Amino acid sequence: MQSRAFRKGSALILCTIFLVVFMALAVGVASMSGGNLQIANNQHQANQAFASAESGLEVVRYWLSRVRLPSSTPAAQYLTAVILNVQEDLLTNGVSNLAINSDGSIPPVAIETINGQSFSGHISMDPCEPTVLCVYVTGSSGEAARTIRVEFTIEPYHFPIFNYGVATKGALQFPQNPTLRGAVENWEADIYVESAGSITAIEVGGNTNFDGNIDIGNALATVDFHGDVNIAGQHGQPAIDNHITFGADPVEFPVPETEPFFDYATGPVINKTTNLSSSMTLVNAVIAAGTNPTFLGNATIQGILFIKQPNQVTFTRNVSLQGIIVADGDANQPGTNQVSFAGNFASGPYPPGTQFDEIRKEIGSSILAPGFGVSFTGNFSSVNGVMVASSLYFSSNASAVVKGTMISYSPAATRVDGNISMTFDRAAMVEIPAGFDLLRVLTYKPSSYSVVL
Repeated sequence: MQSRAFRKGSALILCTIFLVVFMALAVGVASMSGGNLQIANNQHQANQAFASAESGLEVVRYWLSRVRLPSSTPAAQYLTAVILNVQEDLLTNGVSNLAINSDGSIPPVAIETINGQSFSGHISMDPCEPTVLCVYVTGSSGEAARTIRVEFTIEPYHFPIFNYGVATKGALQFPQNPTLRGAVENWEADIYVESAGSITAIEVGGNTNFDGNIDIGNALATVDFHGDVNIAGQHGQPAIDNHITFGADPVEFPVPETEPFFDYATGPVINKTTNLSSSMTLVNAVIAAGTNPTFLGNATIQGILFIKQPNQVTFTRNVSLQGIIVADGDANQPGTNQVSFAGNFASGPYPPGTQFDEIRKEIGSSILAPGFGVSFTGNFSSVNGVMVASSLYFSSNASAVVKGTMISYSPAATRVDGNISMTFDRAAMVEIPAGFDLLRVLTYKPSSYSVVL
C-alpha cells in the first residue's frame, strides 16, 4: 500500500517539474522575442538614421554644386567664400529650413518629425589639401545616428560653351556653301546659336555640309536651308529633325579677362609715329589706344599682341600669328573697335625663345577680342585655339583647321559670305582656355564617400 501511494505522489512531482520547465521555456522564449524585437527596432532606427544622412548629403551636394567663386579668391578664404555663397543662395531662394553657420556647421534639419528623423552637418577645409572641402553629414532617428563623409575639390569651372565648334549669340548666315567638319568625330563641329532676337537662327543659301549637331536656344526660331541639307550624315528633313534642337538649354557666354595679359606685352609700342609700310615682326608688342594702324606689309606676331581700345587695326597683307592676340574692351559695348585681316591668316604655337617663357602657360586661345569686331576678308588656314570677338565676319573662300571654339558675343548675325570650309580639331583642346579661368566650382569626389559612424 505504501508503494502504491508513493507512486501516486511521484506523478504529482513529475507534473510539477514539467510545469516549471515549460514555464522557464516560456519565459525564455518571451525574453528572446523581446530581445529580437529590440534588436529589430535598433536596426530599423539605424537604417532610418543612415537614410537621413543620405538625404542630407543629397541636399548639401545640391547647394554646394551651385557655388561659384571668383578665380581671384585666395585659397585661405575658400571656406569663408563657400559659406557666404551658400548663405546668399539660400536667402535669395527663400529657403528657411536649411541654414549654414559662419563656422561651417549645419544645424539639424527635420526630415520626418513623427519618427524623429533629421540631419545635421559640418563643412571644413582639409588641413593638408587647401583645395579640398570636407563635408560631414549626420543623420539621426531616435537615439541612432550615422555620419557620412565626402570631399569636394575646388577647381576651375569648365564652361559648356567650349563643347561647341561655333557659338554665336546672334543668327548664323551662310549665303553660299558652308562646310563644317569634325577632324575625328562629328561632335567636334557642334554648333550653338542663341538667336534670341532673330526668328531665323540659321540661313544657308547653298548646300549645307555640317558634321555636328545644332543647338538653338530660341524655342520659336526656325532654320532656312535653300540647298541640299546634310547634317551628321543625314539629308533633308530627317537631318533637321534628328540633329537640330530648338529651345536647347541656354549656354553661358563667358567674357575673358584681358587686362592681365598686358603684363606680357613687354616689347615695342605701336603708335601713330610707327612706320608700318614694310613687313615687320611684332614681339610681345602693344598697339596704343587711338592708333588705328594699317599694316601695309606682312606681319609676324610672336608671343602676344595687346591692342588697347579704342582702335581700328587693319592687316592688309599676310599675318602669321605665333601666339595670341588680345584686345581689351567691353563685349557689351564694342563701339567701332575692329581688327581686320585682309590677307592670308595662319595661327600657330608660341615660338622658341626665353622672351616667351612667361606667356607660354597661356594656352588654348588664339584671339581674345571681346570688345572688337573681327573680320577675315582674306583666306585663313589655321586657328590655334579659341577665338572670341564682339562680332565675326568672313568673306573669303577659306579652308581652315580650328583648334578651339569660335565665339561671337554680338546679337547681330554672324555672316560668312564665302564658300568656307572649317575642320574642328578638338583632340588636344584645353579644358580651360587662356583668359577664361574666371570661376571656381566645387566638384564632388565619389571615391571619397565613407561612413564614419
